[in-house]
Formats: sequence, C-alpha cells, structure tokens
Amino acid sequence: MRLKICGLTQQENIQALIALQPDYMGFIFHPGSPRYMAHQLNPEDVHQIPSSIIKTGVFVNAGIIDIMRTIERYKLDAVQLHGNETPEFCGLLHQRTIVIKSFGIDEDFEFATLSDYESVCHYFLFDTATPQHGGSGKCFDLRLLQNAAIRKPFFLSGGIDASILENADQLAALNVFGLDINSRFETAPGIKNTNSVQQFTQQLSDLQKHALCTE
Repeated sequence: MRLKICGLTQQENIQALIALQPDYMGFIFHPGSPRYMAHQLNPEDVHQIPSSIIKTGVFVNAGIIDIMRTIERYKLDAVQLHGNETPEFCGLLHQRTIVIKSFGIDEDFEFATLSDYESVCHYFLFDTATPQHGGSGKCFDLRLLQNAAIRKPFFLSGGIDASILENADQLAALNVFGLDINSRFETAPGIKNTNSVQQFTQQLSDLQKHALCTE
C-alpha cells in the first residue's frame, strides 16, 4: 500500500520526511487552502526531492495553462485535481502527466460518475465531501465503497490517522492502493509531526509484512 504525505509547506520539514521514504509528496497550489505552498517554498525546494518520490501538485478548478506552467516550474510528476474538473479536462492532462482525480464521498455520491473518468485518470482519490474541497480532517464511512464498482486504483483520504490500520481487513477487501495523510499528523497547517509520521510509516510497513507472511 502506497503512502502519500500531503500539504507540505516547509523545506526543513520536507527534508526530514524524505528520510521516511514516502511514495508521494503533495503540494497544494490552491490559494484558498491553509496549506497553500506557493509563497513558502521555492521551486528548487521541490526539485531537490529524490526521483523515487512522486511530487504531486494539488489543484482546485485551476486553468489548464496555469497547471501546465506549475508542472514545468516545480518539475511535478503528478497532478491531483480536487475540484469540478471534467473528464475532458482530465484527458488533456492525462497526455502529459500522472492524473489523480479526487472525489468527495458521502451518502449521496453517485459512483456511476466514475466511469466517465476511468480512461483519463491514472488513479482516483476518495476524500470526505466538504464545501472546501477536502482538508476537513474528517473521515467518511468506508462502507460506502464496499458495493461500488471501482475499476481504478485509488487512494483514501480524509482524516486518515493510525486508527485506519485497525481496519486492515477492510482495506485489503477494498483493495486500497494508497493512503493520503495530512491534517491528523500536523503540529500546524502545513507542518507535519515527523515522529508521528514515522510511527505510522512503521506500522504500515509492519502490517504489510504481516500480510505477506500470511498469504
């Protein structure tokens, strides 16, 4: 299971987290977010991240030209689209980079919507539905995914903390591709508690080793 650490804003914090070898690091380019990074990190800070970590830019209803310029400036490997982006919009980016499309999940979500995005996204991300396009720190009911026909690898987001690993069997049954952690591991918006992330990383690693041993 992959690990994505999202909402990073400080170079020293990033360097400490690199040592934990996450699979993805996320940077929010939405000005409305308390984790908006554009005024806190230089492009060179992002360039220095090892190529083994997928550098992901998070956007909310941004224009295609702005996204492409940001990809080039920060040398991003992937984009995460958290707004009302259409399948056609995703398709334009799919030709140039890895596309992760986020969907806010609640009891009213229509999973049939996903079929229009399958061919133009590499991954889905399921977050808790909020007017602020995520970042609420709240979890949604994973049971909502159980009967959905999800044919793309997907990340889970929204209030993820160590307690999610208590549902290991449920995560395995859902075939979760990755976990996206953010606010539950912060000392302040955009600043991650390295010790907490390290503990979670170790727990996740131990869980996966146990799963391999019992197969």
